[in-house]
Amino acid sequence: MTGTRVAVAGTFGPLHDGHRNLLETALKYGDEGLIVGLTSDAFARASRTRDVPPFDRRRAALETAFGDLDEWGREVEIRRLTDEHGIVSDEPDIDALVVSPETAPELAAINDLRRENGFDPIEGIVAPYVLAEDGERISSTRIVRGEIDEHGRVRN
Repeated sequence: MTGTRVAVAGTFGPLHDGHRNLLETALKYGDEGLIVGLTSDAFARASRTRDVPPFDRRRAALETAFGDLDEWGREVEIRRLTDEHGIVSDEPDIDALVVSPETAPELAAINDLRRENGFDPIEGIVAPYVLAEDGERISSTRIVRGEIDEHGRVRN
């Protein structure tokens, strides 16, 4: 896939190797640039009971991660995401959305919204889960609970 503008979205806090896999996948395919939808503090907290780092700290962690992962020199734009399908349903020039297996089913609703807005549907690029050393997927919730670290190492 060439000539592709890619989007990826999430809370990304705390940032972990599963997120890094999503970001690296987006960078790999986004040869025409990458838009990152980073959930606002209010949106992130509305759907979670765990603590979420503040937006500015999550943005800084993303910027650092892109500096470490971007071997292609991609143009990356981080935008504040205030609702579930914002950016990808409103931005006509996005060609693909990088999703996890968990969020892949949302692509149909996103493409319905895009069609309603007169935009072409987008392709889904599924980045596989990254598993912790215990065989379960790495997640921010598990990190906050103290079960694993950001690389999936089990904490005793």
